[in-house]
Formats: sequence, C-alpha cells, structure tokens
Amino acid sequence: MSNAPEQEDELAGTEQPFVQHLMELRDRLVKALLSVGVVALILAVYPGPAHLYDLLAAPLVAYLPKGATLIATNVVSPFVVPIKILFMAAFLIALPYVLYQIWAFVAPGLYSHERRLVLPLVVSSTVLFLAGVAFCYFFVFGKVFAFIQTFAPKSITAAPDIEEYLSFVLGMFLAFGLAFEVPVAVILLVRMGIVTPAQLRQYRGYFWVAAAVGTALVTPPDAGSMMILLGVVGGLYEVGILAAQAFAGRGDQKESSTT
Repeated sequence: MSNAPEQEDELAGTEQPFVQHLMELRDRLVKALLSVGVVALILAVYPGPAHLYDLLAAPLVAYLPKGATLIATNVVSPFVVPIKILFMAAFLIALPYVLYQIWAFVAPGLYSHERRLVLPLVVSSTVLFLAGVAFCYFFVFGKVFAFIQTFAPKSITAAPDIEEYLSFVLGMFLAFGLAFEVPVAVILLVRMGIVTPAQLRQYRGYFWVAAAVGTALVTPPDAGSMMILLGVVGGLYEVGILAAQAFAGRGDQKESSTT
C-alpha cells in the first residue's frame, strides 16, 4: 500500500522575521511617498498649482454667467486649495507605482494562483477608478452645472467658494470612482464563494433598486446625471457578472485538471 506524496507547500521556507517585514513595509511606504513627492514637485514647476485648479474649475466656469468667477472666503484659501489639488493630482498620477509597491510587499506571501488573481484585480480596479473620475470630469460635470444654471434666478449672481467647490469635486470623484468598481466587487464576491453568477442574475432587480437609491444620494438633484450614473452602474454590474462567470469557469477547469 503506497501513500501518495503530499503536495509541497510553495511558500514553505519563505517566512521572514517580523522585524524584517516591518522594515520592508517601511521601505515600500517611503518609496511610495517619494514617488508622490517627485510627481508633486514636477507638477509644481509645470503646469503649477494655480493652473491645475483652473483645469479643475473649468467645467464650472464654462457655465457661470458672463463675468462671474469663483471666490475665496478664507484668507489662506487661494494658497491652500491649489496645493491640495496639486497633491491630489500627484497621487493619482503616481497611483500605479504606489500600488506596485503594495503588490511587491504582499506578493511573496501569496500562492501562485492567488497572485494570478490579485494582480489583474489590482490593475483593473485602478483603471476603473481612474475611468470613473475621468467620466465624471469630462461628461457628468457639464450636465450637472448646466442643469443648475437653468434653475438659477436672474437676480442671483453665482460666485461659488473655491473650498466648497473642491469638496464637491472630491465627493463626486469618489462616488463615480467607486461606482466604476462594481465589476471588481462582483468578481470578488463570486471568487470568495459568497454568491454565484446565477444568483447575481436572480438578484438583479434588488441591485437596480439599491443602485437607484445610491445614485440619488450621491448625485445632485439632476434627473439626467442620476439616470446616467444608474445606467453606467447597471451596465458595469452586467459586465461584472460576465467576467465573474469567466473567472469561475477558469477556476473549475484548473481544479478539474489537477484532480
């Protein structure tokens, strides 16, 4: 009676002392922060913080009445707000390198099949988040600001505060960026065994109701932008189901081939 040889653990012998893990984590964080700092320094030279704010404010300025501008109600706002935008832009540009540092720290502790799953998810989630931000800036803002101006009384001169505008923009960027992560969330739910693609199709109606409530809460009171975001989220949900089904099919094929 022969015993089948046990499968060797590919992570055996790769353990490192806890202090060495902390030192590596420190080095990775320093590299990530330095990358953001270098990009911020480049952006500070060209195009400069003031021009970056002008770019961010362009969708709103295009729909302000003739002669109207944004205002600063705080003494230090004209300096602080462009600096905040500078570092926000630097972080977004350096985000792929920052995520690479996180990946390089986590990857040695993952099995090969986990690395094959995590890396595509990290890349796709980054691309989808940036796509959501771009979609919000280039498309949604124009619809929202045009709608707001149609309701502005003639007796009121619009002069938004730059800090309030920055808070509004960051909230919208975060909302649309996270909305574009729906396919990644769906894939993770399927891969973790919480739901199946068939159940996702079955619960499609509940998702649409939840998505409608969510879009109504995060978007301005503009029916057009709400319907656009709802359509995008619903479409991404369907894409996530198809992608999750493809991933599940590959996983089943690999399991059957190893048995």
